[in-house]
Amino acid sequence: MPESMRNTSAATAAVASDADLLAQTEIAVRAAGAALRDRFGDVVPYRTFEELMRALAANDDAVLDILRPRLTALRPDARWVEEELEGGALPAGEWWVVDPAEGNVNHLHGLPEWAVTATLVRDNQPVLTVIHLPMTGETYTALAGAGAHLDGRPLHVSGTPELGLSIVATSQARPDEDEKVVRRVGASITEMLVDALVVRTSVPATLHLLNVAAGRIEAFWQFAGARADLLPGVLLVTEAGGRVSDVEGRPWTPESESFLAAAPDVHADAVATLSR
Repeated sequence: MPESMRNTSAATAAVASDADLLAQTEIAVRAAGAALRDRFGDVVPYRTFEELMRALAANDDAVLDILRPRLTALRPDARWVEEELEGGALPAGEWWVVDPAEGNVNHLHGLPEWAVTATLVRDNQPVLTVIHLPMTGETYTALAGAGAHLDGRPLHVSGTPELGLSIVATSQARPDEDEKVVRRVGASITEMLVDALVVRTSVPATLHLLNVAAGRIEAFWQFAGARADLLPGVLLVTEAGGRVSDVEGRPWTPESESFLAAAPDVHADAVATLSR
């Protein structure tokens, strides 16, 4: 067999293998999401930061008790990112990047905007991702080179032609974030209020990114940010035809200090606004 045919066959087999892995990952994430949905209801009271941390950890543990053994069985050699709030590049090889309760604070407050996510990263590139919203039953998936989907239906970013007609969004800085970053977030919101049609500010980041991929909003930006917040959306948005960069338009990596995901026709305008 000619070398080119062997390479093509190997690539096809890899895609098929990853597609099967995506399907099995979706089953695992949906099962874990059901456990978190069962914990949802009344506002969970807390009076100290320590009580808040214990409540957040209890939600995480309920999901990970289901998700971690299942994902480990699917990919025994893949390592596990232990700290979901960390950023930066990962060592070479395969890693599971999981956010067991993306929007955990919302969950504790009886708000429905939260999700369970699992992303397989291979040599610092997201290969597949599953984002499950237990309150709606929706599952967003993406596979590198094979598109992004909502419950099996293809996703496409918005075709809105300019920022002035666009809904854009950002997330709040973390409570322990450097003051300079917090002020930069505030200044960027002001700039977007001038240039965009509507500005949305809420957490978690992943829900904004799936809305970019689904064409419901045109752009999402953030300063700093954790891998678990951004990597699922990176794959979802790019596979849906969107552009991902830092806010100055340079290629985004997990080491970047800012992030922008946008529909192609508004990306340049968003960069111009956020770079002022």
